[in-house]
Amino acid sequence: MSDVAIVGIGMHSFGRHDDLSGMEQGAIAVRRACADAGVAWDDVEFAIGGSRDAGQPDKMVPMLGLTGLPFQNVINGCATGGSALISAYNTIKAGAGDLGIVIGFDKHGRGAFVPSTPPSGGRDWYGGSGLALTTQFFAMKINRYMQQHGISRRALARVAAKAFRNGAKNPMAWRRREMSEDEILEAPMLSYPLTQYMFCSPGEGAVALVLCRADRAGRHARRPIFLDAAVIRSRRFGSFEVLAPSLAIEDGVGPTVDASRAAFEQAGIGPEDVALAQLQDTESGAEIMHMAENGFCHDGEQEAMLEAGETEIGGRFPVNTDGGCIANGEPIGASGLRQVYENVLQLRGDAGVRQVGGDPKVAYTHVYGSPGISGVTILSR
Repeated sequence: MSDVAIVGIGMHSFGRHDDLSGMEQGAIAVRRACADAGVAWDDVEFAIGGSRDAGQPDKMVPMLGLTGLPFQNVINGCATGGSALISAYNTIKAGAGDLGIVIGFDKHGRGAFVPSTPPSGGRDWYGGSGLALTTQFFAMKINRYMQQHGISRRALARVAAKAFRNGAKNPMAWRRREMSEDEILEAPMLSYPLTQYMFCSPGEGAVALVLCRADRAGRHARRPIFLDAAVIRSRRFGSFEVLAPSLAIEDGVGPTVDASRAAFEQAGIGPEDVALAQLQDTESGAEIMHMAENGFCHDGEQEAMLEAGETEIGGRFPVNTDGGCIANGEPIGASGLRQVYENVLQLRGDAGVRQVGGDPKVAYTHVYGSPGISGVTILSR
C-alpha cells in the first residue's frame, strides 16, 4: 500500500470571477477540502501552496486561521500545482507531518501569457516588445511533431472537440459549450497550425487537497485514494522545450518521458494498468504529444486512436475527462491539482455524467511547465 492518501478535495470553479480575488477562491477551496475530509483547519499540520499572479499562498492564513502551521510557497510554471503536491507527498513520506493540505489558485488577465526573455544589449527586446507569446512556441513544437509523425490538423480538432464535450458535462469547467471539429478548424488561426479554440486560456480558479499518512486515512475518509507515485523532472540536453533558444543536433527525450518512467517504477505498474489519464493540454497538440511521451502509445499512433474514439469518456483509454485545460482554462497554480481532483472523483465513482465505466482503479496525471518541467502522479484505490 502507498504511504500517502488523499482524504479530502475541494475546488472553486474555473473561469472568470470578478467578485473574488484569486486568494479568496483559494480559501473557499481549502474550506471545501477540509469539510470533505472531516477535519478542521486547526487539525492541519502543514500547508504547501502555489500561485503565479494572485499573491503568496501563505498570505491566506488570516482568512482561515492563524494557527502557526508551517506554510511553504511553490512556483514552477504550469507545473506549480503538481510540484506543490509532490512536496506534500515527500513531507509525509519523510515523517515531517501526518496531515497536510496542498493549495493552488490563480487569477490571470485576459490574453496569452507573455513570458519575459533574457535581455540582450541591456534591453529585453523580444519579450519586452510582446513577441514572446506562448502560442508561438506551442505551435512550433506541434508543427514539427506533425511533420515527423504524420499527425493531421483534423486530429488537433478532435482533441479540442472532445475537451469541449467533456467540459460541457463538468459544472466546474469554464468553457461548457460543445463545439464541432469543423467549427474549431474554421476558427481564427492564432499560430499555425493551431486555431483559437485549440488553445486553453489563462483564467481563474482554485483547488485544495488534504493528504495524510495512508495508515490513518480511514479516520478521515470512507473512500481514501492512495498516492502511489509523485515525481517531477526537468529537461535534459537535446530536448525541445518551450522557450528553447535552439535545437541540439541530436534529439533527446523530454522531461515528461523521464518523469513518466520514474513514476511507473515508483508505483510498480506500467501504462497498461492505467484506466484513465489527465494530460497537460495547454493546446490540443500538447495532449497528442503527451500521450506518447507518457508511454500510452507510440509516436504517430495518436491519429488512429483519436479517430476510433479511444480517448473519449466511453473509450478504451479516456483522457482529460473533465475537459482538460482547453475547457477549464489554466490558472497556473491550480491546474495540476485540478487534474488530481478529477481523478479522485473518478476513482471514488463520483464523477456523475462523465464517470468512466469499468470500475477504474488506477488513474494518472501529468503536468508540464515552462521552460521544461514535468510532474506525474499515479493514484489508486
